[in-house]
Amino acid sequence: MNTSLKITSALISVFDKEGLAPIVEELNRQGVTIYSTGGTEKFIRDLGIEVVAVEDITSYPSILGGRVKTLHPKVFGGILNRQNTAADQEELAQYEIPQIDLVIVDLYPFEKTVASGASEQDIIEKIDIGGISLIRAAAKNFADVLCVSDKNDYQEVLDLLVSTQGAPSREDRKRFATKAFQISSHYDSAIFNYFNADTKASTALKLSQQEAKTLRYGENPHQEGTFYGTLNELLEQVHGKEVSYNNLLDIDAAVNLMLEFYEGAPTFAILKHNNACGFATREKLVDAYEAALAGDPVSAFGGVLIANKTIDFATAEKINDLFCEVVIAPSFDAQALELLKSKKNRILLIQKEAKLEDKTIRTCLNGYLVQDRDNVTDSEEHLSIATDIAPSKEEIQDLLFASKICKHTKSNTIVLVKNGQLLASGTGQTSRVDALRQAIEKASSFGFDLNGAVMASDAFFPFPDCVEIAYTAGVRSVIQPGGSIKDQLSIDYCNAQKMSMVFTGIRHFKH
Repeated sequence: MNTSLKITSALISVFDKEGLAPIVEELNRQGVTIYSTGGTEKFIRDLGIEVVAVEDITSYPSILGGRVKTLHPKVFGGILNRQNTAADQEELAQYEIPQIDLVIVDLYPFEKTVASGASEQDIIEKIDIGGISLIRAAAKNFADVLCVSDKNDYQEVLDLLVSTQGAPSREDRKRFATKAFQISSHYDSAIFNYFNADTKASTALKLSQQEAKTLRYGENPHQEGTFYGTLNELLEQVHGKEVSYNNLLDIDAAVNLMLEFYEGAPTFAILKHNNACGFATREKLVDAYEAALAGDPVSAFGGVLIANKTIDFATAEKINDLFCEVVIAPSFDAQALELLKSKKNRILLIQKEAKLEDKTIRTCLNGYLVQDRDNVTDSEEHLSIATDIAPSKEEIQDLLFASKICKHTKSNTIVLVKNGQLLASGTGQTSRVDALRQAIEKASSFGFDLNGAVMASDAFFPFPDCVEIAYTAGVRSVIQPGGSIKDQLSIDYCNAQKMSMVFTGIRHFKH
């Protein structure tokens, strides 16, 4: 089998012509016959380069408003023939089909058209037929054809044409074929997902990401790890080492948590292993940071920090005293950024405004679990007072504050809050009582007074034991979903002790 094949003819038909001219000029310099159609044909002629119209090969004009241009045996035969198969070559000669060695094609911008909010008709017209067919044909026959399907590869293609004098190797052709099938499969997935969006009961899952970043390793050094996606659309890294697999999990948890507080007063969070170990809201960001750090200065070591406001120099000075892996903020003051950059490995990320995916996906057994993102944020409108005593205005603020943190903490969880500060949380426990005891013990170990604190639970209390333990520790107000057949037991205990309790009617499990 030939490893290198000289390109003698090329078919070029692209929607986006940016960066195409140098390739066309190099092909012309090498004496390659160029076939084209429509706007691309005109573009090549305007360069002063000779081009053969596809219509001159097929004897058919572009028809149906441009929907059919290249779909013809004289085009696809030229691409799909096997050059080392005598029968194929005899048929090419019999039907006067020209050999095509290079195909440069891109696709109509379907995803951009959908994202623009265009009408259904405009979207349908951006479903490419001829282009996708040409790409698949050329990629299938990579043994004899070089397929170029992405304008981002034009410089590489130009360098290849020059370095090989127009005779790319089989290895090169297969590499470009792989990229072509990636392009075509992603395109088809986008079309399916557009049509499937209105289907209530989806029968298939199509995932496709065009970008991949190889990570240093996975969750542990013996595991390989890769991030698929366009991370730079959400976060801009301005300093530090490469983001790791575990960093990304913590960053994801931090971003999702802080979105609950993004528009509010200055707020700071410190996360470790996907859970908040420190969290506080204050009038000044530096005070919010200090209150968050006080929540658990031990766990904060090596943690991920996130703020909902610009990090100023005063806050940066405090942060700089802590060893932390990542700092995330909407922006950094110039002085703050310079100071935080003093630790060469510290990862500094600027969070951009970007919409997170509407669905969450995780592997499960031999398949995937897909669900809607938990986009419900508990608010005062959700609250129903379950006890004789209603919580005060200040307690309601703390209850909702605690509930938002609870939503983003691993189940089973209990969150204890006082005056806009996370005092402690019990995370990932097999029983809610254990979670509460863990939270009380932790708060006490850092010297917090729980008298007047509030408690949030991610799910209902099946027995009154949690409110009993909480009251003994000093908690005086509770927020929980409610819904247990034994809710009344907890209500009765709270009434007897003059505690207030509200139900949200919304459970926030996180596993």
